[in-house]
Formats: sequence, C-alpha cells, structure tokens
Amino acid sequence: MIEQFFDVSPRFQELDARAMELCRPEFEKIDAIRDYNQVKMLKAFTDNRVAATHMMGSTGYGYDDAGRDRLDQVFAQVMGAEDALCRPHFLSGTHALTVALFGLLRAGDTLLAATGRPYDTLEGVIGIGDAGKGCGTLAEYGVKYDEAPLQDGMPDYELIAEKAKNATVCHIQRSRGYSSRAAFDLATIEKVIRTAKQANPNVVVMVDNCYGEFTQTAEPTSVGADLIVGSLIKNPGGGIAPTGGYVAGRADLVEKCAHRLTAPGTGRELGCTLDSLRQLYLGLYYAPGVTAEAIKTSIYASCLLDLLGKNPLPKYTDPRNDIITSFETGDPAAMVAFCQGIQAGSPVDSFAAPEPYAMPGYTSEVIMAAGAFTNGSSIELSCDGPMRPPYTVYLQGGLNFAASRAGVLLAAQRAFDGQ
Repeated sequence: MIEQFFDVSPRFQELDARAMELCRPEFEKIDAIRDYNQVKMLKAFTDNRVAATHMMGSTGYGYDDAGRDRLDQVFAQVMGAEDALCRPHFLSGTHALTVALFGLLRAGDTLLAATGRPYDTLEGVIGIGDAGKGCGTLAEYGVKYDEAPLQDGMPDYELIAEKAKNATVCHIQRSRGYSSRAAFDLATIEKVIRTAKQANPNVVVMVDNCYGEFTQTAEPTSVGADLIVGSLIKNPGGGIAPTGGYVAGRADLVEKCAHRLTAPGTGRELGCTLDSLRQLYLGLYYAPGVTAEAIKTSIYASCLLDLLGKNPLPKYTDPRNDIITSFETGDPAAMVAFCQGIQAGSPVDSFAAPEPYAMPGYTSEVIMAAGAFTNGSSIELSCDGPMRPPYTVYLQGGLNFAASRAGVLLAAQRAFDGQ
C-alpha cells in the first residue's frame, strides 16, 4: 500500500509485510489497553459533568475559571490522583518538573534521584556540574542532591534504601531519557517506592511520568507515587493540546506546586486560559487512542529494525511502558540519515533536512526530526538523539499508525538501503 504513494524498494516492501505479520498479536494487546483507558476517560468526563460552557476559557487574572478547574478534576480522576493541575501555563515537561521540585524542596533538603542521573534538561534545574550555573538552580538555593546509579539498567534497591533515609524527595524517571535502558514498568516503580518509604516513611516520591501515560491501564499513583508530572505535548495531550503540562497526586503536594506555578499566596486561583480549554479537553479525551497509535508505531519500528539487524530497545514483543524505541546506529552519518528520513516522512516540513545543533538545556549537540503540527510535540512522529557515541536514535510518537508506519519505513530505507 505504501509503495503506491512513495518509492519503496522490493526489499523494503518485503520487510514491511513481514513486520506487519509479526506485530499483529502485539497490536491486539495495545488495543485492549486503549479500550480500557478510553472508557475510563469517558467515565471521568461524565462523573465530572463536563459541559460546553467549560470550553469557554478566561482572560486577565483568570479568577473563577470554571473550565480550568473542572479540567483539573477530570485529569485527577483519570490519573487516579487526589488532585491535579492540568494547565496551559506549564511550558514543557521540564518546566512542570521544575515547578514540582521547587514547590516541594527547601534549603537544606535533599533530592534523591533513585533511578540514576535524570534527563539532560533537569541537570540545569538541579545544578549538577556547570549546567544552569548562576541561573537559580536548586543547588544555589541550598538544596542538596544525591543519586542511586542503576545497576545493569535496574534500580539498586539496597542503595536506594540507604540513601532514602536522608532524602526529602525521591525522584523516579519512568522513561529512559537519553540512556540505553528500558522504561520502568509499574511493578518496578512500585518496588522503588516501597523501598524508599520503608527506609523513610516521610519521603515524598515523585515520578517523571513523561512518555508513560496511558501505556498501561494504571498510572504510578496507583502503586504509591505521591506525585506524577508530565507534558501535554506528549501522551496526555493527544496531539491536540498546543502546550501545557501537569502535576497530579496528593492534594497537599499539588497545592504546594500551585503556589510555585503562580506566586506564593495566590496558588491555583490565577491563570487565565484564553481559548485553550477546548483543545486541552479534546486532546485529553483522545489521548488513550493516540497513545495506542504511537505505541503501535514504536512496536512496528522495533520489529522492522530487528529484521534489519539493528538490535532495537525494547524488542517488539516486550511490554511497553513508554512510546519510545531506540537503537544504536554506531555512526553519526547513519544517525543523521535516519532522522532526515523521519522528517521526509512527516506531514509538516517534510522538505527540511534536520542537522545537529547546540540546543538549550543539553550537554551535547542534538539532532531532532519532528515534522509536527505542534512544535516539539513528541506524541507526533519524531526522532532525536545526542550526537555522541554510540550515536543512539530515539524514535517516538505517531498520531496515526498508517502514516507513521510509512514514515518509519521510508526512514529505514533511507538510512540502511544497501546494507
């Protein structure tokens, strides 16, 4: 079918057909998760009596914005949380995490990274090394940092138990970031939480849930996380939310974050939504289905790359706890070629050719392919990675599987034809 519209060689047509055959049983599993989450979503909308008037938005200070506050309630129920802030005022996932960390931590407190060094952009927030130096990092405000490195890609529970004794906040990163491990499943997250809280019942466990929402039928709040944080231009925005992020969990902790999002003493009562609410509601409602399409794209990509001998992570038969497939190209030219192939198979800016560049918040040059309707949206088909050995590519997203399958196939052909 793809070859009717794009130039696909006979070899890659055969690889595509084989991958589709192998992936069908895995797709059925994803469909079951999607259907469960979609009905759960519908229940949250009906329980909270979402009305057309809630889509209207507000201006100025945003006082008495009923649609904004109702969206918080819907989001909290979907996430299995006591409370939530689901707001367009978060600029990114990193911003949402920053708000949460500054809301929870005070001078003299200790932040423990229980799943190893956090994602690159958080280094500047925490103040690790020279990242963010002089810009008001947690370290500059007197917050101490500690970490428990992973052992063979898994948490070191003995070390976590020891370090959690002195920690105020325990940070868990569900997805892999720019590392070579698999995303953590809920059982692993639950064990980290239990280990930390047995050592220190007062520790607050915060999960960076980016890329993980709706990949399973429950969220980390169901296994003991005190707070989960993420971005609306990833899974929970359904490819429709134009911006935003969320924090969800214990009501008292969400309240602290609200005062850091706006200003101490004003909290969640401020923040106009202009004309964004309809997109946020609609994106959230579509999120289970769109996330399923992205997971299918990830599974297909993993299978195709496996057939090409590229040893992707995770394998196409592995359970999915985020929407990402990664593989080592071993070569900067192949890495650039694959990313340019993804761009060429994208609906927006398909004619552009991405090149590596120094992106704010990252310690290495990064190449990013994202022909997306929303700038930087990684629930849309996108591909990126830091330009450092072993030149690993991180592929994620896909608003619909049919088009994303074509994009992945064209990228693989562009990078690996003739090998």
